[in-house]
Amino acid sequence: MLSYPVRIALIAALGGFLFGFETAVISGAEKTIQQLWALDSFWHGFTVAASLIGTVLGSLLVGAPARTHGRKKVLLTIAIIFVISSIGCASVSAWFLFVLFRFSSGFAVGASSVVGPMYISEIAPAHLRGRLAGMFQLNIVGGIFIAYLTNFLFIGLGDQAWRWMLGIMVIPSVIFWILLRTIPESPRWLILNNREAEAIPIMNRLLEADVNRAIASIKESVQAHHEKLFQRRYMKPVTYAVLLAMFNQLSGINAILYYAPRIFEMAGFDQSRAYLQPVYIGAANLLFTMLAMTMIDKFGRKTLMLIGSIGMIVFLGLTAYTFKDLQPAGGAAHVANSNVLIYLIGFIAFFAFSQGAVIWVFISEIFPNSVRSQGGALGSFTHWIMAAIISWTFPIIVESSAHGGFYSFVFYSGMMLLQLLFILKMMPETKGKSLEQIQQELGIK
Repeated sequence: MLSYPVRIALIAALGGFLFGFETAVISGAEKTIQQLWALDSFWHGFTVAASLIGTVLGSLLVGAPARTHGRKKVLLTIAIIFVISSIGCASVSAWFLFVLFRFSSGFAVGASSVVGPMYISEIAPAHLRGRLAGMFQLNIVGGIFIAYLTNFLFIGLGDQAWRWMLGIMVIPSVIFWILLRTIPESPRWLILNNREAEAIPIMNRLLEADVNRAIASIKESVQAHHEKLFQRRYMKPVTYAVLLAMFNQLSGINAILYYAPRIFEMAGFDQSRAYLQPVYIGAANLLFTMLAMTMIDKFGRKTLMLIGSIGMIVFLGLTAYTFKDLQPAGGAAHVANSNVLIYLIGFIAFFAFSQGAVIWVFISEIFPNSVRSQGGALGSFTHWIMAAIISWTFPIIVESSAHGGFYSFVFYSGMMLLQLLFILKMMPETKGKSLEQIQQELGIK
C-alpha cells in the first residue's frame, strides 16, 4: 500500500498529466485548424501559441492566490478550468472562441506548473522530495504520450477528428477534481498562516520525525511571509530559476511537441506515419523520465543536467544536419527520413533524463518559504514566455525558408551548449537537503 505522502503527491501530480496532454494534443489538430480557418503562418502560430500566452499569465498570477487562499483551493480551481476549457475547445466553431478556450486551458497549465510542484515539495520528506516532485514531470510526459496516442487513434475519424482529440481531456480533468478533494492543505502553508493546530496532524501523517522542530525551523526561515522576491538576498535563486527555465524552452522542446506531425511530414513521412512517429517520441519521453526519477535523488540534479546537455547538443546538431540535406519538398532518401526519427528520439531521451526531470523539482526547492510561491511563479512565467515565443515563431521560420528546419535545430543545439556552461559554472546541487538547508547554503539569511 502506498504511504500517505506518496499517495497525496500522486494526486497533486495529476495536474502534470493535464499539463502534458494539453501541451501535446494540439499537434494532432494544428494543421486541420489552419485549414479550417484559413490561417496564414503568423495567425496559425498565434492560434497554437494562444494556450502558451495563457500559461504565461497563469504562472504569473497564481502566486498571490496560492499564498492567500492555500495550495489546495487553487488546485481545485485549476481542475475546474481544465474541465470547462476542454469542453469549449472541442465544441466551438468560431475561431475567436477556440482561441479563448485554448487561452483558458493554458492559464490552467501555467497555474498548475507553479502550484503542483510547490505543493508536492512542501509535503514531501527530504529523502523522497526529488522523486515525489518528479512525479509531476512523470505525469507531464505521461500526458504527452497519451495525447500522441489518442491523436493517432482519432486521426481516422475524418474532419471532426480534432474535436475528439481536444475534447477527451474532460475525462482526466474530472478525475483530477474529484481526487483533489481528498488531499490535505500544505502544512507549511498552514504554519505560515498561523494555523499550526491544523498542520500538526497532517505533519504526523506525513511521517515528520520531529514536528515541533520542523515548525520552529519553518517559522525561523520566514522573516516576512509577504516578503518581496526581487531583492539582493534572493539574487542567486532568482538567477538560477530564470536561466534554467529559459534553457528548458531554448532546447526547442515545445516546438517539437507542438508540431511533431508537421516536422515528420517535412521529413517526407505520409500523414499516417507522421502521426505515428510522435507516439514513439512520447514513449521515449516517458521511459527516460521514469529512469531519471530513479536516479534524481541518488546522483543529484546537477549530474543529470550535465549528461542531458551533452546528449541534447549532439542529437539536435544531428537533426539540423539531416534537415540541411533534405529537399524542400520532402523528397529526400528514406535513410535521411529515418534518421530524423532516430535523432529526435535521442534528443527527447536526453531531455527527459535531464531538463524534463529536473526543472520543476529544482525550482520548487531553491526558494525560501517566504517567497516560494513568488519564485515558483517567476520560474514558470519565464518558462512559458519562452515557450510562447518558440512555438509562435517555429511555423513562421519553417514556412519562410526551404532550410527553416535546419536553422531552427542549429539554434536549439547552440542554446544547449550555453546551458552546459551554466550548469558547469553556476548550478548548485540540492539533493538530500531540507528546504531550509538549501536556503542556508545559498547564503540566504
